[in-house]
Amino acid sequence: MARPACTDPVILNQWHVISALDEIAAGVVNDTLLLDERVSFTTTPDGECLVWRSSPSLPAGAPVDPARLNGAEALPAKPEYGYLWTSLGDPPADLFPLPEYHHPRRRNMNAGTVGVATSAPRAVENFLDLAHFPYVHEGSLGVLPHTEVVEYDVEIRDGEVHATKCDMLVPKVGVNFDAPVVMRYRYRVPHPYCVMLYYDSLPDPSTEDICAIWVQPLSADRVRAHNYMGVIDDTSTDNEIKSYQLLIFAQDKPILENQHPKLLPLDPRAETPIRADRSAIAYRRWLADLGVTYGVVPAPVRP
Repeated sequence: MARPACTDPVILNQWHVISALDEIAAGVVNDTLLLDERVSFTTTPDGECLVWRSSPSLPAGAPVDPARLNGAEALPAKPEYGYLWTSLGDPPADLFPLPEYHHPRRRNMNAGTVGVATSAPRAVENFLDLAHFPYVHEGSLGVLPHTEVVEYDVEIRDGEVHATKCDMLVPKVGVNFDAPVVMRYRYRVPHPYCVMLYYDSLPDPSTEDICAIWVQPLSADRVRAHNYMGVIDDTSTDNEIKSYQLLIFAQDKPILENQHPKLLPLDPRAETPIRADRSAIAYRRWLADLGVTYGVVPAPVRP
């Protein structure tokens, strides 16, 4: 039986990443899955991005003549922050702001795109989880026996989830860090399926490096995680930066795929919270307040 298409208007009307711009095969049909629907896309010789609902007459890999797309159902296309975004609904005019992207020294890149058998909200929540660093990322983002998560602040600000003053002892937060440091992180969730981590830049302490995942929901319980990196780093190669980030994500992947249920429960009684879960609790409440139903187990309506 075919999966039902997404009927969640909150998620349908969001912008969603479907590819890094520099990974799109120009002039031919590229295809992917978004919210249980096949979506095709390409770039033209003059750099225009085109997205449409997939059609049997335009199979993946076929050359694209823009004139032949007249019969296809066009979808919104927005090239932004190094990625191609689209929507199956009626998205806002603009994406969430990311002014740091335009810092003159910042190296912006897709560190890699990884398929994961989990829901988009589970992927975001795992990214927010400070407590797993010493256990899952020992030697890189954490170290045993330093497992305590100190009190940090969480708030909803400008319609986004923000967690600040997140202090952790980190052996090697990035490829250009070579000594342990107590790192002050801050998290930002500007979109139901996008999450960002900011931390002080080593070469330029006046600014921050950014690590983020833009989660593409293939279905309610399968995703592609696009790993965005925006760093001030004058010494490491692109490959070194990407390899380090993918190593971190590879450690998270089996954890994510073994979580059950794969959909994120929004009922606060479904899973026992601890102090380190403050950002996850805020994220779940925020999703519930937004009315998100795709990729989650909604909280029961109480009389």
